[in-house]
Amino acid sequence: MPLTWIANRFAPLNGRLRPCTRRRRTAFPASLVLCAAFFLRPSAVDAAPAPRSFRAGVCAMDINPTNFPVHVLGMFTDRTADTVADPLYARCLVLDNGAERIALAVVDSCMMPRDLIDRAKELVHAETGLRTDRILISATHTHSAPSAMGGLGTPPDTNYAAFLPGRIADGIARAVRRLAPARIGWTVTTDAEHTHTRRWIYRPDKMLKDPFGELSVRANMHPGYLNPDVIGPSGPSDPGITILSVQTAAGLPVALLANYSMHYYESPMLSADYYGKFAEKIARLVGADPAGPFVGIMSQGTSGDQMWMDYGRPQISPGLEAYSEAIARKVHAAYQTIQYHDWVPLAMRETKRTFNFRLCNETRLAWARKLVAEMHGRLPRTLPEVYACEQGYLRERPTAEVKLQAIRIGDAGIAAFPNEVYALTGLKIKAQSPLQPTFNIGLANGAEGYIPPPEQHRLGGYTTWAARTAGLEPGAEPSMVAELLRLLEEAAGRPRRRPAEPPGPYTQAVLGSKPVHFWRWNGFDGQTPADATGARSRARFTDGVVFHLEGPDSPAFGGPEGVNRAPHFAGGHFEALPGAGSKSRTIELWFWNGLPHDARGLTGVLWAREGQQFIEGLGIGGTNGYGGRLVYLPAANSNLPQIAGGTTLGVKTWHHVVFVRHGDRVAAHLDGNLHPDLEGEVPLTGPQNDAAWLFGGTRDRRANFEGKLDELALYRRALSADEIAAHYTASGMTRAQ
Repeated sequence: MPLTWIANRFAPLNGRLRPCTRRRRTAFPASLVLCAAFFLRPSAVDAAPAPRSFRAGVCAMDINPTNFPVHVLGMFTDRTADTVADPLYARCLVLDNGAERIALAVVDSCMMPRDLIDRAKELVHAETGLRTDRILISATHTHSAPSAMGGLGTPPDTNYAAFLPGRIADGIARAVRRLAPARIGWTVTTDAEHTHTRRWIYRPDKMLKDPFGELSVRANMHPGYLNPDVIGPSGPSDPGITILSVQTAAGLPVALLANYSMHYYESPMLSADYYGKFAEKIARLVGADPAGPFVGIMSQGTSGDQMWMDYGRPQISPGLEAYSEAIARKVHAAYQTIQYHDWVPLAMRETKRTFNFRLCNETRLAWARKLVAEMHGRLPRTLPEVYACEQGYLRERPTAEVKLQAIRIGDAGIAAFPNEVYALTGLKIKAQSPLQPTFNIGLANGAEGYIPPPEQHRLGGYTTWAARTAGLEPGAEPSMVAELLRLLEEAAGRPRRRPAEPPGPYTQAVLGSKPVHFWRWNGFDGQTPADATGARSRARFTDGVVFHLEGPDSPAFGGPEGVNRAPHFAGGHFEALPGAGSKSRTIELWFWNGLPHDARGLTGVLWAREGQQFIEGLGIGGTNGYGGRLVYLPAANSNLPQIAGGTTLGVKTWHHVVFVRHGDRVAAHLDGNLHPDLEGEVPLTGPQNDAAWLFGGTRDRRANFEGKLDELALYRRALSADEIAAHYTASGMTRAQ
């Protein structure tokens, strides 16, 4: 039906429509023409809707080197290999829904520079027409592959770096040519047994020196099993395994892409490490035809501070084969629950951002230049030599432009970082992404080193030492998280989620007692600590606190994703100005002390009230004669005695403490006991309105608490013993024996 006929058939008359004759042509409203065009366009009237199609293509492209020996990237100093222990591949997957086409390639390499990856993308575009901003290329992070780029003491293998882009491009192009009708589905499973935080916090009296000769290391990777010099992990683990499965229209396996936050296992050279073993084993488990097109893929997650070793337990070494088999079986069990879709929306977004590298000062630069000159052109052999060379590399390239990507596949999302990323960063993305599930692929579209969350820089260690492997400015991590969440919103067409903190029975019990402030401390960082009462407060964390560690282990606390979280204090504290004081007050919190009781005079300050000077506080005794017991600390220069409790506290054990002041009487209840662990008469001194409350230490940082604090509540009244006992009962925790 021609639109000119419709336009001439109707015309406005006094706000109504009336028919028009052929001899009278009246201007017709454009809005009504568009409306008519929508309802009467040929696709809606004259023809049936075009069927939607979903296709997939795969290819596992051999990328084994052809020239030997090759340099092998992955350790502090250079290694070479002249044999292949197991084959290396670029495992490629292309998806097409008729409106959008995207490609993913996961390459058995430790790291690849952006210019190499961009070259591969340009070759793909030239051959297939696929847009370069619709291609994601990442490294598995095997430490047993040729050096496609230089890093630390290893130079690039120039022959291999020239060879690799063409092989990757050929693999993606072949996957494009193999596009065929398919269906797709996804799921998530959890495996907390096979990945753990490898970066641990050292005791303040057991700090290590960095390669520059400075005593700066409060946290570092691989401390050794059950090392008495360390306190605990510096961050959380991410045990989630996200799985994307592609089948033929008839239900035969085509591809399985998994993502896990585990660094690498360790394998002989040259090898794809556990990523390659997983691919072989998952193919067998899903029943793929050995001669068929199936490609199994394990991609690198957010494992910058993760590894398979659990340093909090005695050593267990399952071996590469057994480890890979266990992961594959875990994935296969979840794979069998996947529901498939014959068509899904696809979207991909990309942006670029520039960040500065952290450049050394002139003193360190002079040290570096002197050490490099003494090497007379040879490769570095020691850590100081490695990092001396790195200072020069950063001076030559003081900034880095990074490429960030976000992908939508149905309701599933992918965030891609060109970095080695901490598990905490990945958890931030997963908790807020508008797409569920979302997984994070690291070392994608380049390799610009570790990006620790800003607070981790204070603790030092390998993943913070300025080098090409860890040189970006401290603000790079939050900036990338914000940008990737924005890209995910664009790809999804909907806003990000807000992480929920469901109140468990303990939280409800505390709120029922009407605290003036209640900080649950479940957050991912120390920015604007949330107060569960809804009250506004002036409160902040100082440097020396890291976040999202495991809190008291009970479902009664609630928390994001059902896991209670807590900050770890490693030289910093939490400071609050709660406002007007009161002659009656209560402080309620949970603590986990990480220092042995013989480490120093006062093991740690749990809380303190300070004005111009120390007013009062509560700590844990050490070699001061009160080893491991609660100690009330009176005002400085007051000549008042300290008051010690009667219970020796467990180390690395959660305890509940409630300190009550009612006029001049003080008492501290431990683990819900009706009878105080300590009590006495102490006059109320010092300013009441402008004093700061400090938790986990004092401003002079002497005897700061070393461990975890959680669930801090402040009251302007004295809680009764029955209320205190009821709170502990609601926690579901069991008293330590």
